[in-house]
Amino acid sequence: MKSTQPYQPLLLRILHGLTSLFLIAAILTAYWTYDTYDGRWGRIPLPSYREIEGIHGTFGLCTLLIFPAFVIYAFHRGQKRLIQPDSFAKLTQIGKPIWWYTLNRLTNTFALIALTFALFSGKMMNSGWLPRGELNHSWYYAHLIAWVVMVAAIALHLLMNVRVGGVPLLLSMLNWRFRDKDSPRLWSTYITQWWSSVQRGSWSNWFPSASILTILEWAILISIAAAWIIPLFK
Repeated sequence: MKSTQPYQPLLLRILHGLTSLFLIAAILTAYWTYDTYDGRWGRIPLPSYREIEGIHGTFGLCTLLIFPAFVIYAFHRGQKRLIQPDSFAKLTQIGKPIWWYTLNRLTNTFALIALTFALFSGKMMNSGWLPRGELNHSWYYAHLIAWVVMVAAIALHLLMNVRVGGVPLLLSMLNWRFRDKDSPRLWSTYITQWWSSVQRGSWSNWFPSASILTILEWAILISIAAAWIIPLFK
């Protein structure tokens, strides 16, 4: 590994990689689904494939399954990459390095929120709407908007990471070398330590000292849980 390439924790690379892989597949098949069943706002000459909605749903489901683990990691081990209590104050330092780093943290956070919106709106849809030609449901429109927002969020996420870290930062997410402290053999030990701290009552300090990160984390996790529960009562 080149010395100029920053090091990324192995678990981050795995969770980020899986989430990105499933998400990109879901985004591409989402457009194909729109192109096949809708196309009111423009389309490209893709082949009509009636089963594409099911394929899109599968990729969306895979994203939804891996996303909670990525969220927990991002808001704990990776919290320095997200919005900070003083982030908005630092936005006044326009053009300085801290300004770019702050924008990067904000776009990282925005991407998590955008993905939450996309997954939740997708779960609120009925798989039979589009095949039946029912294109005016509010959750369908919400999911279309979520697709646009998610594409913009990914673009901003990539642009800001290139701006603060250049190509080496992007390539570091594809490097499979890891340090001894990141060895998968130690993951069970880390999980045991974390669970022990929860049992000792560390969770009781979460709400009295709730920060913007804590609030966002719980909002996202509750939204994910609601995405599973609400459809059961439809």
